[in-house]
Amino acid sequence: MRIAVVGAGLAGARFAQQYRALGGQGELTLYGAEERGPYNRVLLAEVLAGRYDFEMIALPYGPGVELRTGREVLALDPAGRRLLAGGGDWTGYDHLVLATGANPVLPPLRGLRGAGGLRPGVHAFRTLADCARLAEDAATAERAVVIGGGVLGVSAARALASLGLPVEIVHQAPHLIERQLDERAADALRGALAGLGVVSYLDNRARALCGPAGEDPAALGRVTGVELANGYRLEADLVVLACGVRPRTGLAHAAGLAVRQGVLVDDRLATGAPGVHALGDCAEHRGRVHGLAEPAYQMAEALAARLSGADPEARWTGARTLSRLSTGPLEYAAFGESGGRAEAEPGTDVLRLADPTRGTYKKLVLRGDRLVGGILLGDLATVGALTRAYERDDPLPDDLLPLITTTRGARP
Repeated sequence: MRIAVVGAGLAGARFAQQYRALGGQGELTLYGAEERGPYNRVLLAEVLAGRYDFEMIALPYGPGVELRTGREVLALDPAGRRLLAGGGDWTGYDHLVLATGANPVLPPLRGLRGAGGLRPGVHAFRTLADCARLAEDAATAERAVVIGGGVLGVSAARALASLGLPVEIVHQAPHLIERQLDERAADALRGALAGLGVVSYLDNRARALCGPAGEDPAALGRVTGVELANGYRLEADLVVLACGVRPRTGLAHAAGLAVRQGVLVDDRLATGAPGVHALGDCAEHRGRVHGLAEPAYQMAEALAARLSGADPEARWTGARTLSRLSTGPLEYAAFGESGGRAEAEPGTDVLRLADPTRGTYKKLVLRGDRLVGGILLGDLATVGALTRAYERDDPLPDDLLPLITTTRGARP
């Protein structure tokens, strides 16, 4: 059996590793568009900050797997069960796994693009190559602006601040990381960032990048600032775009596969085309694209069990997701129904503990004796016990304090 995996990121590497670990004997080829082998892009901010190098974020992909780096797959022929990779001929397969990931979203800003790409001083932050260019630019920069205050934006701002740069975040939403954190947790996070020298401008939208025109009228000079929608200008000679990602579905769409927001898959992670599967950031399952590491791992493990023969009936029915930032001086974890809407549901109880002096905030969302969501900020000592209770849907004990704090003196 020949298995081709298109995409050598977290999801593709995990599938290959698990397929071999479960005894899969097929001929497995991993195609990666990047020149580097598989790595954990979740940790790119740590590479930017100088805490990790490439070897520390490299991902295993199993023995006997043929890795073809710098070989972007350009076309698929599902009917003929073959693919075309750059620099090669059409190659046949029995099973195809699409793990093409996602592309960064570039905001509609005036002055964004120069000749041949983003204007000098402006960076997307998605790949190791992006990280290397950003680190080189940051070494001589004086002020940075990060556009986007989600997980990636906060991580990038924290890393740039650790390099000694004054950093400002511009975020359209009322508070940071609004998809996972509630307002009180986000306020605590904003305060912690301020302590690192990061200023956050919330409910603000960037509308233009400022800077001189180049000698060629089509070429823009280095960025000098960011103009907000209210007319205020932030000075900056380094701008990082952290405006989210979009599933990378062009290859699948061109091949005639069903695509909405992502490549449509069922509980078997099958696309409907013979032998073609999809997983990770590019896959849309039951109307949802997850975009997080844990669901990607779970999809990869389920498909590996199925194709290896370890569990031919393996299915993936969805994930109870965890968002986590736990390196450097900032750390948080959020899972389940953690936002304000969850609190309005009938039968919902909320337990909060906050300690402004220590910069910690903890919240549990309960229905009956079940945990349906939570946030931990500044202290993740009990995150393991909480996420296990959430993922297993275990009944909670009457005394909840040991689950939410390991220290005394927290103030409700």
